[in-house]
Formats: sequence, structure tokens, C-alpha cells
Amino acid sequence: DRFVESGGGSVQPGGSLRLSCTASGFMLFGHVVQWFRQAPGQEREMITNCLESGHCMLYGDDVKERFFATRNDVENSMYLHMSRLRPEDTATYYCYSPFKDIYGRGIQVTVSS
Repeated sequence: DRFVESGGGSVQPGGSLRLSCTASGFMLFGHVVQWFRQAPGQEREMITNCLESGHCMLYGDDVKERFFATRNDVENSMYLHMSRLRPEDTATYYCYSPFKDIYGRGIQVTVSS
């Protein structure tokens, strides 16, 4: 059981990225999924919580107007859509299944001019 991740990379300030995680070996359907990020020298923090219904909540005033999360249970995938990226968004981003207690390996996002 694992996540297969894609997206990420380097982008200039103001740019956009979409991160993807596809579950392999288990189903996301019927379970909460979450996105975390960890900036250099900082603790890992949760930034989204997506319920089974597809309703996703964002945590952190600095991302609420710029990020949103979605899930597609048919594709067994979850997505983090990020726009108007800032240098302080530079971090490793992780998808997480609380039900399986599985994190993705991490997706590096670097925002720099």
C-alpha cells in the first residue's frame, strides 16, 4: 500500500502547481484524506482535510485564498491545487491517509525567482 505522487518542482512567485497522489493497493473511497507540508526547519503541518463527501477544508489563513484540494474517488486520487505561490510556500508536501496511516514520500515544491 502506497501513494504514487506527481507534480511539484520549481516555480516562480505568482505561479501555480497541481500536486497529485494516487493510492495504490488501497481505496480512498469512504475515508478522509489530508495534505500536509513541511518547510525547512519547521514542523509538518496539515493544510487540508477532505471528507468522504468531497468537501475539503483548508487550514491556515495564508493558504485559504490560494489553495484548494479535491479528490476523485473514481481515479482513487487526491489533488492539491496551488496558485499565487510565494517563496514561503517552499516545502515538501505530503498526502496522507489517516485510515491507513500512510504518507506519500513527499513532493518538493520550490518557489523562487
